[in-house]
Amino acid sequence: MIKIGIIGGSGLENPDILTNPKEFITCTPYGDPSSPLLNGKIGDKEIIILSRHGHNHTIPPSQVNNRANLYALQKTGCTHIIATTACGSLREEIGRGDLVIPDQLIDFTHHRVHTFYEEFEPGNMKHASMADPFNDELRKIIITAANNRGLKIYNKGTLITIEGPRFSTKAESKMFRLWGADIINMSVATEAILANELGIPYAAIAMSTDYDSWKEDEVPVAWEDVIAVFNKNINNVIQLLLEAIKLIV
Repeated sequence: MIKIGIIGGSGLENPDILTNPKEFITCTPYGDPSSPLLNGKIGDKEIIILSRHGHNHTIPPSQVNNRANLYALQKTGCTHIIATTACGSLREEIGRGDLVIPDQLIDFTHHRVHTFYEEFEPGNMKHASMADPFNDELRKIIITAANNRGLKIYNKGTLITIEGPRFSTKAESKMFRLWGADIINMSVATEAILANELGIPYAAIAMSTDYDSWKEDEVPVAWEDVIAVFNKNINNVIQLLLEAIKLIV
């Protein structure tokens, strides 16, 4: 049975997008998830929504219990995971409010636990393949959904995840561009790595809200601006999710 996990935050923990929403708490060997899980339906698909930073956005990026979050979604039977995230643009052409469906990532975090394997059983080493960190079939579904709804998207891009909660220096931002990164955020890489270990198809919808700090003719990113742009364009993300969920079979 298909069950879709959505990892999100502002605007996506609204129970109005679900039929018969019910909140429940689940425990994991890794501690508590960021929030209670919200269970309901969109059409004929069962949905689980998890708020990455807590319902009131009280959990900073580096303190998110990613292992508990991903394990909780697996424990509740999720067969697919779609993550939503705000991101900074490292490319001129990716403007504020634009949506990107990344196909590659760079992990530039330093303090997070990236694996469920704290030790190996003798002769049973576990090394997850990460050549293609985002599930290609799920990405194609999201891209088709965007085309169906007439939404402008970038259907590929390299996402770099930094530690946070601080934003990049200008030197860092320019370095990330030289590395080939197209967008930047503080969340997705860790989730993608853990989802791959669990064998759950994972893809992300990233909304550009700013130009980080590389662009000399722009004011460097500020949190208030990120939220303003995200809230202004959140309906596009919701419409894309609704359409993508219909297409998952």
